[in-house]
Amino acid sequence: MIPGPPGEAEASRAGWRLLLGLGNPGTDYVGTRHNVGFEVLDLLAARLGAAWRPEGRALRAELAEPRVVLVKPTTYMNRSGIALRQAWLDYSLEEPGQLFVITDDFHLDLGALRLRASGSPGGHNGLASLEEQLGTDEYPRMRIGVGDPGRDSVDFVLSRFSAAEQPVVEETLETSSWAAEDWVRGVPFEQLQARYNRRKPQAGS
Repeated sequence: MIPGPPGEAEASRAGWRLLLGLGNPGTDYVGTRHNVGFEVLDLLAARLGAAWRPEGRALRAELAEPRVVLVKPTTYMNRSGIALRQAWLDYSLEEPGQLFVITDDFHLDLGALRLRASGSPGGHNGLASLEEQLGTDEYPRMRIGVGDPGRDSVDFVLSRFSAAEQPVVEETLETSSWAAEDWVRGVPFEQLQARYNRRKPQAGS
């Protein structure tokens, strides 16, 4: 479990929140279903003018106002909790409500969005790694539907979207980036749920 707040040396980093996207580093994984969390953060960082930089076991982009750090772990999906732990300590986070996680979910239809304030990993190794470090599943997250894998979920999540799926994927990632930005701006989580939760992509997408 992540320990409590650090001492005075880290006090200047207090008051931050952490927006974490799950994915795998490297060009081999760009555009894969497992990396939608990374792609949402890339869209958001570009829109807000935040630059990525390597720091420890993650890529980070800071927004001084509001005080939010965007994090893409470079530890690979199954060890995402290691990057979370480092960022948690570096930014003196105190409780799971300061964290918002963006992840793929093959249990949801392509283009579906599900924002929840808590919940089990549901077989997702990245979420399981985060929960192992946090010691709780009581943290906000947004699950992005990437479609039904059939029998082989491992190969499926590491595959890229088809040309026919691209219009839905592009709209879903863009919408997800706005949901993430609303969280960054401090919109109450219940309002985010009412605004963005959906079983299917928007009509005409």
